[in-house]
Amino acid sequence: MEERKPILSIKNLTVNYGAIQALKGADLDVYTGEIVAVIGANGAGKSTMMSAIVGAVPRAGGEVLLDGIPLPTKSYQIVKAGVSLSPEGRKVFAPLTVYENLEMGAFPLEDRSAIAEQLEKVYHLFPRLKERHNQYAGTLSGGEQQMLAIGRALMAQPRVLLLDEPSLGLAPIIINEIFKELTEVNKLLGMTILIVEQNARKALLLSHRAYVLQTGKITMEGNSPDLLKNPEIEAAYLGGKKK
Repeated sequence: MEERKPILSIKNLTVNYGAIQALKGADLDVYTGEIVAVIGANGAGKSTMMSAIVGAVPRAGGEVLLDGIPLPTKSYQIVKAGVSLSPEGRKVFAPLTVYENLEMGAFPLEDRSAIAEQLEKVYHLFPRLKERHNQYAGTLSGGEQQMLAIGRALMAQPRVLLLDEPSLGLAPIIINEIFKELTEVNKLLGMTILIVEQNARKALLLSHRAYVLQTGKITMEGNSPDLLKNPEIEAAYLGGKKK
């Protein structure tokens, strides 16, 4: 039986900020069609990992592979290769409209009909973006801006979607809506997703598998339903037993 190969692999990834080692030889695999979460406390190195994958910070060691081939190190090349990031803090282009933001995300696509087709998929997933397509991104609510950041990342037709702290700064009801839509992105588009998230419970409920990152090191991995029931995870990240 042929061994299943991961679509995205991180091997012994190390990142330094001056004398501080923010990521200490992290290893992680993501397989086609699954949602994988990385959970950990603030400052554990989750966003550093995402930044290193997309070339936003230099890698001091290790490698990132897509289909077993090393990813380029420049951000625009990484997007063209098939890995797209919805960044922490959303970072939408405030003076541009919703439509213009989405069009910016489609820069790897040269065929106008492919762009139009992808735009319809994004509008189907996020109807609120369609309603507000001529509205300036800076005037959207936090939840709508998060939808736009995810939609913009999807416009590049990625093979792997990276999400960096999508619940950050959002009200619980909006977080529920965003995570429900992420399930749809995975199911309807067959999208492979790697998410780093401080809201461990939400991340574990969303994902198929998860890794625990502590002070720059992967300390645990497993199926998300098992990790949800793990007493160590419960005590450290889930606030003890949920009544």
